[in-house]
Amino acid sequence: MLVKASNLNMTFEQGIQALQGIELSIQEGEFVSVVGASGCGKSTLLRILAGLQPGYAGEVSLAGMAPLETRQSEHEVSFVFQDANLLPWRDVLGNVGLPLELRKTPPTGSTISDLLQLVGLHEFADAFPRQLSGGMKMRASLARALVTRPDLLLMDEPFGALDELTRQRLNEELLALWERDQWTCLFVTHNVFEAVFMSQRVIVMKPRPGSIAAEIEIPLEYPRRPELRADPEFARLAGEVSAALREHGE
Repeated sequence: MLVKASNLNMTFEQGIQALQGIELSIQEGEFVSVVGASGCGKSTLLRILAGLQPGYAGEVSLAGMAPLETRQSEHEVSFVFQDANLLPWRDVLGNVGLPLELRKTPPTGSTISDLLQLVGLHEFADAFPRQLSGGMKMRASLARALVTRPDLLLMDEPFGALDELTRQRLNEELLALWERDQWTCLFVTHNVFEAVFMSQRVIVMKPRPGSIAAEIEIPLEYPRRPELRADPEFARLAGEVSAALREHGE
């Protein structure tokens, strides 16, 4: 089991309880989405798993280690935030290669070039963030997260600010990368259709204090083609996730 959380609780200093009794298991190579109302603790859960949020109670392990230990081991964990967070003074090539520089790993041109090709930015390697569209910035952010070949990719509503067509294209591109390399992904989203399209399993969280209300299996075959969105079974599963959200306070 790559990710394991048992009786995970998080209360901030102000007395706000963000998470209560979270039980979560994610197998290596699994693609899991998390949906829930705003403020239900989805982002807090990701930050704990990334080793960015101390002060929690309960047991959390990644590859059998505490999150902070995992960050210092050979197991790579990458985080894609809601905003692309690209450094404005670096071009795309420089932004994507930054994690390798920080790890003092000499970046190889072919590694970064291959990634830029995969995310459709090979012609924009010398472009700066101000010259990129929103979708292109997120592609660069995704390439930066994948350049270290992570075991676990944590994604916090990365496509939430994009138009629907760009979002759908990026969904398909992300899945193609996942199918190729089989890293593990925990993907937070507010979009039920996005969660169903991408995932093997969708976790529905209750409002604060956040807890897991339901886990819904998505038994749809991969690769997930664009026409799947018009399939009756896809609509049924999206309806099941939506019903769980309504039942538990969305």
